[in-house]
Amino acid sequence: MKASFILAGLLVLFSGCAAQDTEIGSFSKHLNSPSPVKVGLIAINDFHGALEPPGRTVSVELDNGTVAEVPAGGAAWLATTIDELRARHPYNLTVAAGDLTSASQLASSLFLDEAAIGVMNRIGLDLTAVGNHEFDRGWQELRRLQNGGCEKLANREPCAVEPDFAGASYEYLAANVRMADGSTVFPGTALRTFGEAPNAVTIGFVGLTLKGTAELVVPGGVAGLTFEDEAETINRATTALDEAGADAIVVLIHQGILTDPKSQPNGCADAAGPLLPILPKLDSRVDVIISGHTHWQYICDWPSGDGSKEFLLTSAGFHGILATDINLSIDPQSGDVLSKSAENIAVRSPAFGDTPIEASLPPVAPRADVKEYVARYVDAAQAFEDRPAGHLSQTLEESDDYERGGALGRLIADAQLAATRENGAQIAFMNPGGVRAPLRPSPDGALTFGQIFRTQPFGNVLVTMTLTGAQIRQVLEEQLADDRDEVQILSPSAGFDFTFDRSRAEGQRIVSLSLMGAPLQPDQTYRVTVSNFLAEGGDGFSGFKLGTDRQIGLSDLEALEAWLKVTPPREAPIQERATEIVGSAHL
Repeated sequence: MKASFILAGLLVLFSGCAAQDTEIGSFSKHLNSPSPVKVGLIAINDFHGALEPPGRTVSVELDNGTVAEVPAGGAAWLATTIDELRARHPYNLTVAAGDLTSASQLASSLFLDEAAIGVMNRIGLDLTAVGNHEFDRGWQELRRLQNGGCEKLANREPCAVEPDFAGASYEYLAANVRMADGSTVFPGTALRTFGEAPNAVTIGFVGLTLKGTAELVVPGGVAGLTFEDEAETINRATTALDEAGADAIVVLIHQGILTDPKSQPNGCADAAGPLLPILPKLDSRVDVIISGHTHWQYICDWPSGDGSKEFLLTSAGFHGILATDINLSIDPQSGDVLSKSAENIAVRSPAFGDTPIEASLPPVAPRADVKEYVARYVDAAQAFEDRPAGHLSQTLEESDDYERGGALGRLIADAQLAATRENGAQIAFMNPGGVRAPLRPSPDGALTFGQIFRTQPFGNVLVTMTLTGAQIRQVLEEQLADDRDEVQILSPSAGFDFTFDRSRAEGQRIVSLSLMGAPLQPDQTYRVTVSNFLAEGGDGFSGFKLGTDRQIGLSDLEALEAWLKVTPPREAPIQERATEIVGSAHL
C-alpha cells in the first residue's frame, strides 16, 4: 500500500550507497526491489479454556493419500505446536479470533478462566479479538481478565489459585463494541512492524466480535454496550490502518462459516453460514480474515465483493485441536502483499479411549512449563471433577445437527422440568447452543460432576414463568425467523410436541403445538421453565421476556444432577419432539 518512490528519491538513495559498493554493476543491483519480507501468523480460535486434551480428533491427509483421525488438543501440546510453527518464521505473531474463555473445562471455569489466560500468556499470544463468550460473565469481568486483579465481579471468588493474578499479557481488540460514551470497550486495532528500516513492513489488525453478541450472552452482562455492524466496522478500521501506514490488513473476527463435514481442515467445500454475507461487503484492501465462532476448520481464498482480489479466509476449529500457519510475503517498497497461504496443523496429543495413534504422526511433546501450570488448576479442581453425579443408560453425544440439541438437549429439558414442577412448570425448553459436550458414562452408567459440568458449563439458573399459548407459539416462530444468523431449534421437555415447516411464510411456520396430546390454546396460560439466559432474551428469543410471575429455581447443573441420580440409570429420551415437515397445508 506504500506510494512508490519518485526517481529523484531513488538517485539520492543510490548516491548514498555508492561509497559502500564499488563493484561494477552495483547501480543496476540497487535498481532491483528489496527482498520481500516474510511474516508468519500463527492463529487459533475458540479455545474455550480447553486446558487438557479434549478427547477429540482431527482429520489429517497422509502422504499416501489416505486420511487418519489424529488425537488432538491440550494446552501443553498446543504450546509445543505453536513453538514449532514460530520456528519456521523469523518474523511472526500469534493471534486469535475470540472465545478463548468461558464454556470451558472445569479446571478453568471453576476459577473464572484465569487458567486460560495464564496458558495464553505462556504460549505467547500477542493479539485476540473478543468473542461472544468473553462477555458471559459481563464486560467488567472481562476487563479484569485483561488487566488483572482480584475484584469480585462474577459468581465465584477470583484469584483462588493465583493470589497475584496479573491478567492477560496479550491485547484484546473490540472494534465494534462501544460503550455509552462512544468509546470502545477495548482498542479496536493494532499495528505491528517487521523487519529493519527502510525495508520494514507493517501489518494492521482489526479485531471484533459478531454483531449478534448481545443475543448470545446474558443481557445484563452487556448492558450499556452496543455491538456494531461487522462490515462497516472492518471497512472503517481498514481505512484508518491504511492511513497509519499498514501494508497488509488482517481481520480477526469472531464469526465464521460452516463447510461440508467431510471436508478436510484445509478446504471450504460447500461453504455456508453467517460470515458469508459479510465478506462481499469488505474493503478489498483486506488481505487475511482469521475467523471463528462456528467451531469449524477451513482455509480458502474467498473473492472480494468487487472481484479485484481474493481474501485468505481461515479458521482453526476449536478447543486448540488445530493451529493455523499463515505465510505472508510483502514487498517493503510497494507495500503489496505478494503472496499469502495457510495450512491448518493438527495439535497432536496422546491417544484416548480406543482411538489409535497414527504411526507417522506421533504426539508432540507437551511443553513442560504449560503442563505444570495446567496441573496446578486440575489438581485444585479434582474434588469437584470426581464427585459422583448420577447414572445414564447410554452415551449421549452432542447433536451432529448444528441447529438441534438432540437427545441430550431433550434430557436436559426433562431435568429442568422435573426440577421446577414445584413452581408449577408444565413445559421446559433447552437451547442447543447451551449443550457443550457429550455425556459418556462408564460401563456401569456412572457419571461424574466433571462430565455433567462440561455439558452445561455456564452456571445458569432456572426461571419458571407464565406464558400464553400464543406467546409460546411466538417464541417458537422466533427460531425460524428470516433474519436469524443462526437457527436454533429448542428442545422441549417430555409431553410437549411441535411441528414446523420452513417453506411457509415467516410467522406461520409453526404448524402444530400440543401438550400431553392436547393442542395448545392461544388464550390459555402455561408455566414454562428456561434458563435465565433464555429468560432474558438470549439467543434471540425475545418472546421469553414476556413471561410473568417468574420464580427462580435451582441451577441448571443442580437440576441435571438430580435428574440423573436414579437407579437404574436414567433412560435417554430418543424420540423426537420437534418435527420438521415440508409443504404442510395452512391451518
